[in-house]
Parts: sequence; C-alpha cells; structure tokens
Amino acid sequence: MTQTFIQLNNVQKTFKQNKSENTVLKDINLEISEGQFVCLLGPSGCGKSTILNLLAGFEKPSSGNIYVDGQPISAPGIDRAVVFQQAQLFPWLTVKENISFPLKQLKGEPKYITEQTEYYLEKTGLKKFENHRVWQISGGMRQRVALARAWVMKPKILLMDEPFGALDAQTRILMQETLTKLWQDNKTTVLFVTHDIDESLLLADRIILMAGHPGRIAEDIQVNLPHTRTIENIAPQPEFIEAKKHILEIMRKEVNRMIDYLH
Repeated sequence: MTQTFIQLNNVQKTFKQNKSENTVLKDINLEISEGQFVCLLGPSGCGKSTILNLLAGFEKPSSGNIYVDGQPISAPGIDRAVVFQQAQLFPWLTVKENISFPLKQLKGEPKYITEQTEYYLEKTGLKKFENHRVWQISGGMRQRVALARAWVMKPKILLMDEPFGALDAQTRILMQETLTKLWQDNKTTVLFVTHDIDESLLLADRIILMAGHPGRIAEDIQVNLPHTRTIENIAPQPEFIEAKKHILEIMRKEVNRMIDYLH
C-alpha cells in the first residue's frame, strides 16, 4: 500500500461569532498519499478553504489532529506552498524577481536561484515577460507567476484555493494545462479547491466531494480517466459522463438537504 502522507484525524473547526458558535468542519477524516492530485469539490461554505487553511498552518483545528509526513502541523512552513484565487505578488518587482524572491529569502546559492528561476519562467511561458512589472501583465499571467513562485520552492505540498476561478474560460484552460504539466514533471502532492465539476475531473486523481452545514466529506471518488487529459478528449468518454452524473446526483441531494436544514 502507498504510505499516507497527509492525514486529518477527526478534525473539527468551530468559529465563535459573538456569543454563538459556527461549526464549519465536523468529523473530517482524510488520508492522502504522496504525489496525489486531490480536488476538494463542493459549494461555497462547505469548508473547502478552511481545510486548506488548516493544512497551511494559517488556522488550528478546534479538535482533532493534522499530520504531514508523520509530523503534526502547528504553523506555516516552507514544505507547504499556497496559491490563492488572486495572485499575491509584489507589484514593485518584475516577473523574474517575484519568482526568485522566496529562494533569495532562503539564502539560496545565486547559481541555483538563477537556474530554477529560468526553468520555471520557461515552464510557465513567461520568459518573454520576465522583465515586466506585475501591473503590466494580464490576470492569467499573474497566476502563472504565482504558480511558478510556489513551485520554485520545491514544496512537498501545493495548496491551491480556486486559483483559476477569476479567469476567463480560455485562460483557465491554458492554466489547467500548465498546472497538469508541472505536476507530471514534479509529482508534488497537490490539494486543489474548486466548485467546478469539469475542472476536478480534468485535473484530479481523486475528488473529495464536500457537503455543508457543517462541512463534511460526502464521498471520496477515484478518477480513473487516463493522463494526459484535455477537456476535449475526456468529455465524450463514458467514464467522464458517468462520474459527472454521479457527482451531480450527490450534490443535488446535499443542496436539498441544506434547503431543508435552513427551513
């Protein structure tokens, strides 16, 4: 069996609001193997981003335990890189300087910094724009910079919170293809938050389907579609159609359950 790399044991997260408490995650048990690409799929408010924040070390669970490679998570660390929906870049730096920034902070060897920065400039298609400032490039290019800056650190885990959600459809497809190629090259463990069913089936080895009130795992789905995937070549396949239908059925049941809960 493949050894567990990420482990969440009976994780619960409750936020206090005035005098009341809001439980956003309850009884989360999840094991992820090293090198897997896992999508957290579900509607807004089901706790997907909270799981990412817990794994990143930005938040601590109210109860339960989280481990990475057998070690408990207590704070952010360089073994975990995060890419947000909006690229968190330094506008006063160039594209190249943004990508090399974390390696310089870690006091890396100049030759290594140059080699790695050049590698990810090429891999993300940014070489021609390396001397541009952030405000001179498009939103899709900014996300490419954010992706390159995260991967240049050689993290054990890449945590992605709807990173393509604000992009137009064409740019989103290009970014999905870029991400897939980088993952195949590096085999970094990826946890990717999305509410888009097609995106999850395009990218993931495995989909964790979330439901809300409180946030919980509704189903753990293995994606058996062959790599390399494009939406054009997988959309007609019976496995894609059946998986999408199955996910939609579960999501419909959960939406109805939430409506009953709220009434």
